[in-house]
Amino acid sequence: MFYARDIYGQTLIELGKEDPGVVVLDADLSGSTRTKLFAKEFPDRFFNFGVAEQNMMATAAGLASCGKTVFVSTFAMFATGRAWDQIRNTVCYNNFNIKIVATHAGITVGEDGASHQAVEDIAIMRAIPNIKIVVPCDGPETKDAIIAAAKTPGPFYIRLGRSKVPTIENKGQFKIGKGYVLKDGKDVSIIACGMMVKFAQEAADLLAKDGISARVINMHTIKPLDTEIIIKAAKETKGIVICEEHAVVGGLASAADDIVLEQYPTKILRVGVKNRFGQSGHTEDLLKEYKLTTEDIANTVKQVLKK
Repeated sequence: MFYARDIYGQTLIELGKEDPGVVVLDADLSGSTRTKLFAKEFPDRFFNFGVAEQNMMATAAGLASCGKTVFVSTFAMFATGRAWDQIRNTVCYNNFNIKIVATHAGITVGEDGASHQAVEDIAIMRAIPNIKIVVPCDGPETKDAIIAAAKTPGPFYIRLGRSKVPTIENKGQFKIGKGYVLKDGKDVSIIACGMMVKFAQEAADLLAKDGISARVINMHTIKPLDTEIIIKAAKETKGIVICEEHAVVGGLASAADDIVLEQYPTKILRVGVKNRFGQSGHTEDLLKEYKLTTEDIANTVKQVLKK
């Protein structure tokens, strides 16, 4: 079990040693986002902006315009909510080389409650041109995503959670815009991102006991989306269940819906946050309350097969 944000902080140090043009910005949360690790190693290349996210994004654009590779971090709620104008008009409009790595996304932020639980962030980032969106499923994939973003010109939004996540075994080689099948199946396809990938795997194992063969797909990149793997799933299985720790509107499910509707209509059901704000609570209790558990995925698969 790893904190993905720990891996992020450690990877920043590796990148900083390789490239003196890497700089890191934070908004008074470097302990939580783990950018403090980079700050300790490279104090001259780290800048703390306090609670001033808009200023941080605007400064990131200035640094990027001078040729720097800029990593910007804070909680997902503040990165995407408070600084959306600067991300849209200053970062993405100019296609600057800025990597927004936001932590504490989704309801599993836990006791911090609704004001800190971003469940709309993917939706509002997806609407902006030029930006790439990645939601890693575990620690090693987080490292792969950070390194890939550093090597790929242009803006990124990389979404990390607060909680520890288990390592997913037998992953395919990470490539931006390409999902991969973790487990093949012929009855239904379960497409998931982030922490929901592990629950999707567990649901597939649970369903196998009932004789249901479920394909599990890790869709780590939300934008650009892997159209090919989605259409293949639509053609080869009887329906699709899409799982995300995000609102069911505007995220992975909406992105996949657009593709399927245009190219190969099939049955799709969604496991996600349904028209609700988050609330304060223990992680396990919140997952049950918002119906994001292994059992909820398995039950949704059975609903798809009944339709």
